[in-house]
Amino acid sequence: MGIQDEDLAMVLHAAAREAMHALGAAAAAIHLLSSDGTRLELALTGGGPPSLFMVPARVRLDSTGSCARAFASRGAAVSAQADAAGAPLGQALPHPYAALSVPVTVEDRRFGTVTVLCAASCEAFGPAHRGRLQRAGDRLAAALAELAERGTAVTAGPVPALVPIWPGSDMGEHTPGWGVPGAPGSAGTSMMYPVRRLTELLNRATTPDGIVEAAQGCIMAPFGARALALVTTDQAHLWVFGHSGASSGMVRHLHGARTDAQSPVTEALRGLPQFLAASGPTGVDSDRPDGGPHAEAHLPLPGSTRSGDPMAGEQQTVIGVCCLTFPGLRAFSTEERAILGMMAQSLGAAVERVELGSQQREVARCLQRTLLPPRLPELPRLTTAARYWPATATSKVGGDWYEAIPLPDERMALVVGDVEGHSMESAAVMGQVRTAVAAYVSEDHPPTTVIDRVGRLLTTSGTELTVTCCVVVLDTGDGTAEVALAGHPSPLVRHADGRIDTLEAPANVPLGVAVNDPCQGREHRLEAGSILMLYSNGLVDWDATTPEARARALLASGSVTTGSDLEQLADHISADVSHPQQRRDDAVLLVGRYEGTGGAGSQAAPRVGGMLIQRGDMQGAGAARAFVDDRLHTWGRPDLSDSLQLITSEVVTNALIHAGSDVDVRIRAFDDHVRLEVRDSRSNPPVPSPLALSEEDNAEAEHGRGLLIVDALGGVWNSFPNGCGKNVVVDMPL
Repeated sequence: MGIQDEDLAMVLHAAAREAMHALGAAAAAIHLLSSDGTRLELALTGGGPPSLFMVPARVRLDSTGSCARAFASRGAAVSAQADAAGAPLGQALPHPYAALSVPVTVEDRRFGTVTVLCAASCEAFGPAHRGRLQRAGDRLAAALAELAERGTAVTAGPVPALVPIWPGSDMGEHTPGWGVPGAPGSAGTSMMYPVRRLTELLNRATTPDGIVEAAQGCIMAPFGARALALVTTDQAHLWVFGHSGASSGMVRHLHGARTDAQSPVTEALRGLPQFLAASGPTGVDSDRPDGGPHAEAHLPLPGSTRSGDPMAGEQQTVIGVCCLTFPGLRAFSTEERAILGMMAQSLGAAVERVELGSQQREVARCLQRTLLPPRLPELPRLTTAARYWPATATSKVGGDWYEAIPLPDERMALVVGDVEGHSMESAAVMGQVRTAVAAYVSEDHPPTTVIDRVGRLLTTSGTELTVTCCVVVLDTGDGTAEVALAGHPSPLVRHADGRIDTLEAPANVPLGVAVNDPCQGREHRLEAGSILMLYSNGLVDWDATTPEARARALLASGSVTTGSDLEQLADHISADVSHPQQRRDDAVLLVGRYEGTGGAGSQAAPRVGGMLIQRGDMQGAGAARAFVDDRLHTWGRPDLSDSLQLITSEVVTNALIHAGSDVDVRIRAFDDHVRLEVRDSRSNPPVPSPLALSEEDNAEAEHGRGLLIVDALGGVWNSFPNGCGKNVVVDMPL
């Protein structure tokens, strides 16, 4: 519903028409004081799109917009984009209109304001313009005072009245390429369609690719843009958020550029849209193949404000710039600049939302990576592999964890735990419990004592969350496995002949539940070639009425003949349980293959070696080559040294450059092959990338070239996620 009283509506309409005709404005608006006297509310606006939609609906009386200043000072006030030459960095001024406002007052009664919008490039509002508009405001004030005397409530309705007023306004002009020539308002109205469509698509976008795709169809195509790049800033540098079209030159020019350099993009960062009808060699796309002139537009991407209405005088932080290039020469009409400004508003909100979501996900991933072990230790007779899956239907942070802790006398403690819930509190409690378990295990306490002591510690911590846990200590010398549970599923064992059994132990109660009885455990004996599987409920609860039966089926589903196949088994299980719609709880998997005292079918235990390369140590590739050469000579296989050194150099260098983390290098000799394993913290798998004709494709594919060398040298390689990054594994046959 709009204005309730017909007489009031007619008076406001007449005043808006008079104001527009008096100044030849694009739009006119009338704001009235709210019933509680705290703000100005839009009662009526007249003009044509897009200027019709540029007027703020509500204006706080203490804001800096022209309406609020005119109302407070009882005199004319101007708010023009041209006045922003000294605007501070970060204030967005996306609309190409200058606003002139005058108060609507009579004696001591203040009703509101009258505002007109003109193109920012028009002649500055001088005394004559202000006088004409003030006279129109005075006549409106007298008419409103008469209505108020008759008992009419002079307030705005819940929805402002929009009136297309064409005669005498510059909205009668036609913008080529839009609408129907000769039909007043057709161009502006047609321009509003991609605005609405863009808003609809951005509301559904959750990734940078989704935002770029929306911009392709709603900005690039309608305006005939050749290329688009969305850049964000950290106040010191520009970073490309997404790009489309023939944009490789723009990306090279913009990505990593400093914000204190003089350019149209940095001017846009100050909040000033830049429209270059003909850009030469200094433009952001100056290295185009044709080298000819082209047009550019650089639009500030505003972030959030308290009111979300920059025309009301609220400052909007500029979070980035939308850069567009166009083929050949191109002029931008006032209406096109206004439409692009409106689109930049929607783009800025979407980019800010997606970046905030990415930051929150990265915080969750960082927290989870910190709380999970960066690498799994191994013994000559025990090979291990692990996986972690975050819950996708929650905060993606949970309380599941795994641990492998080497102990004296060739023993290993394998631990899996599950904190109740999947929240930040669950992750925090998990960190406390994991640290306590690791401390007691490292002191060489039996698994039952570890459960007892951690349980007592948790009951005094103040948390109401409970924790289930499984601790297995395996003596690789004789195959003895001590098992203790705290309300956790029992581990499974797959024997060398394929049989699957449960390593039974008393269930006990979860950690955090006060209990007087001590924890009870049980001892088992494993044979050579046995595979041990520890897991949390999230691995099987999504698809089983009997979770243990589901776990048995998963363990039986993969083929494992040697320790080198353990990663394939973990990856096989991952493929079965990693679908997002199935993960309502986080889950962990920890598997270990016990080789026995003499290995499975061999005369000696597998030979192993390992080294750690610190993050950023670019000399680490050389050290890794020397390490591999030394191990192979020690084991009597110097014939493999040259090939495996080259493979090691390529894989380690890729990890150091692209993961930016510590790099763990392992080498293990089996009867029929030698395995090289390189672990880093980057979860994205490497992709072999052949040479391409496109320079941009080559730049993006450079990290995959080393894998072509691996293939050429006869190595069989694969990549596996490990919960904290990935393992790249290369097997060289003997």
